[in-house]
Amino acid sequence: MQLAEVVGTVVATAKDPKLVGLKFLIVKNVDADMQPTGSFAVAIDTIGAGPGDVVLHVAGSSARMTEQTKDRPVDACIMAIVDAVEIDGTYTYEKHRAAETAR
Repeated sequence: MQLAEVVGTVVATAKDPKLVGLKFLIVKNVDADMQPTGSFAVAIDTIGAGPGDVVLHVAGSSARMTEQTKDRPVDACIMAIVDAVEIDGTYTYEKHRAAETAR
């Protein structure tokens, strides 16, 4: 699993029929301190994530193990929206604090 921030969307009108109805999001991978790692992915959203959300995504065969992605040609899948990240007793991310800061 990889931590990432949702930074955008991808719209694809022409696509494999098995991908119809799925939402494509661009995620920017981050480390445990919420610093960008420099890599991005296009991931299928299975949980209702949106821009600014910190998420967990998986790649490879694990991306095809959710109800929405089973037997579909996907290589990355968002399967959790992160509420908090804590390392050695210190929170590096808390969703409610991020929302307050954005106001």
